[in-house]
Amino acid sequence: MADKTSNKMWGGRFAAGPDAIMEAINASISFDKRMAAQDIAGSRAHAAMLGAQGVIETSDAETIREGLLTVLSEIEGGTFEFSTALEDIHMNVEARLKEVIGEPAGRLHTGRSRNDQVATDFKLWVRDQFDAAEGALLALIDALLAQAEAGADWVMPGFTHLQTAQPVTWGHHMMAYVEMFGRDLSRMRDARARMNESPLGAAALAGTSFPIDRDMTAQALGFDRPSANSLDAVSDRDFALEFLGAASICAMHLSRFAEELVIWSSAQFRFVTLSDRFSTGSSIMPQKKNPDAAELIRAKIGRIFGANVALMMVMKGLPLAYSKDMQEDKEQVFDAADNLMLALAAMEGMVRDMNANRSQLAAAAGSGFSTATDLADWLVRVLGLPFRDAHHITGALVAMAEAQGCDLPDLTLEQMQSVHASINDGVFTVLGVDNSVNSRTSYGGTAPAQVRIQITRWKEHMK
Repeated sequence: MADKTSNKMWGGRFAAGPDAIMEAINASISFDKRMAAQDIAGSRAHAAMLGAQGVIETSDAETIREGLLTVLSEIEGGTFEFSTALEDIHMNVEARLKEVIGEPAGRLHTGRSRNDQVATDFKLWVRDQFDAAEGALLALIDALLAQAEAGADWVMPGFTHLQTAQPVTWGHHMMAYVEMFGRDLSRMRDARARMNESPLGAAALAGTSFPIDRDMTAQALGFDRPSANSLDAVSDRDFALEFLGAASICAMHLSRFAEELVIWSSAQFRFVTLSDRFSTGSSIMPQKKNPDAAELIRAKIGRIFGANVALMMVMKGLPLAYSKDMQEDKEQVFDAADNLMLALAAMEGMVRDMNANRSQLAAAAGSGFSTATDLADWLVRVLGLPFRDAHHITGALVAMAEAQGCDLPDLTLEQMQSVHASINDGVFTVLGVDNSVNSRTSYGGTAPAQVRIQITRWKEHMK
């Protein structure tokens, strides 16, 4: 390849190239080379359109398209020499294309600007990340459904404030995360549909006088339509912000689940056992099995949140149309996408491999007076008491059981009647944890029958 220390892309306006400091702050090739495939795809679509419209000779268009494939093969093969002096992936590709095919390479940039070119490249890259996130979320949801189906009737404690509240089922708890990640999936799909408009042909900011066909390039690149305003097309980064927004909410869900896995796998809970593939040991404590994958998911989420805030700060003060500030749009998105995909893959692996300790879950489900609400409901439903009275009576019975070191089902009928004389032995039909979860038959409730309904619904949805 020829010497590229002198950058001629600014033409005759500047007599000398940028000095080292300006070159360092201005160049983006160190990170935007990740968009090489998207850049070449956009250029090949643009060249084909220019030829079809008669803007350039069809023979030149085909020569450009073939030359771009050669450049792509060099990049993918690791033999391409990237130059900081050429600033970005667009100029690196174009310079090499000229070396490969000669004079026709200079016709490629007809009817476009780097402004619409970079917007197109970045949109194509982000669109790929939406697709990758969708696939990863579907895999995670599938793993959660398998856990839910296996333990649809396994009882465990449900918590509020991390205090024992009411018994639920393992399947119900797993399905709660299915709903969460299902909303993430919906957000990814929704944002992808909204961003699927092509900026290519908006040129620098005002469109072009060449007779281009923007519908042709949009279709070639898989966009639904060309963007309708050239000013907006080159200055819009909503698609990246929406990706980061959806990624941040998804990351928050991942972090919540990771926190539960850290708690559940502790010696104090022993609700689950994580596989060795997603755990590590201690350098000095041989008994330790640390949930490092879950902890790292919990920590990496900060990078995704940070990327979201960083890009919002970049964009918040920019007048129309393009400003060089927008070069700072990519590194944060690249990093966030990498960490989201890693976190999703790690979480899917942990969910598929983890084993729930059914006996420990059941033992914990019956502790902490978890059926107190069932007792209060029974007093209302069977004895016709006002709920506030039933709440007071149940509180007195909880205090009695606590004083005697037992749980509510262990109190005798006589002891219960000492608090309220009308209580009869029918109360014992609601005090067991299995009775409790089986009674929660309202739509979306924790009863195994309801859990299985939701599993079936999601399986159908996944199809």
